[in-house]
Amino acid sequence: MTLRYPLALTPLFLAACGPAAAERAVPIPAAAQDVPAAGAPQVAVLAGGCFWGMEAVFQQVKGVRDVTAGYAGGTKATARYDAVSSETTRHAEAIRISYDPRVVSYATLLRVYFSIAHDPTQLNRQGPDSGSSYRSAIFPQSAQQRAVAAAYIAQLTKAHAFPGAIVTTLEQGAFYPAEAYHQDFFRRHPTHPYIVRWDKPKVAAFRAGFPKLAV
Repeated sequence: MTLRYPLALTPLFLAACGPAAAERAVPIPAAAQDVPAAGAPQVAVLAGGCFWGMEAVFQQVKGVRDVTAGYAGGTKATARYDAVSSETTRHAEAIRISYDPRVVSYATLLRVYFSIAHDPTQLNRQGPDSGSSYRSAIFPQSAQQRAVAAAYIAQLTKAHAFPGAIVTTLEQGAFYPAEAYHQDFFRRHPTHPYIVRWDKPKVAAFRAGFPKLAV
């Protein structure tokens, strides 16, 4: 695991971070299949590296009502940061997205997920963070979501949308919210060096690449 800089060291490391790294949305096609729209709010659970950045990107998406950082794939007893960081719990850092399907569809959320929220070709890592807790994984909340996710992965693979193979897995498992200090981290700590180096460029790239989806 790569240690994220503690808040107390923010001023010290900001100078060392330098300019934010350039990011851009990968141009990929929209999914050919989608989950039918419903009147009630729906839930999606996605994992793709540090949940701070994942949360930050999806908080920008029009139609998303709430995003919660947490853990998925392991047990309730081990759903805490110190345990998950040991890479022995089977948990992945994940986010739970509550969204209005009349405004944004599940397939659209997947397009953002694959295009800019993370790199689906990195196995058990994202950026500076390594370990299975940073894996690329989708936790479908219904049979329809599973079918749409599987079809989209197959579609992107056939289209050679990425230079490497997509390693995203479809998994089962409950979602457990992370500790309070992890929630809404991007908004509460905009000058944190990890946020400045890795997540602000990603959010900017989303807004540039998907202007019609951005709030």
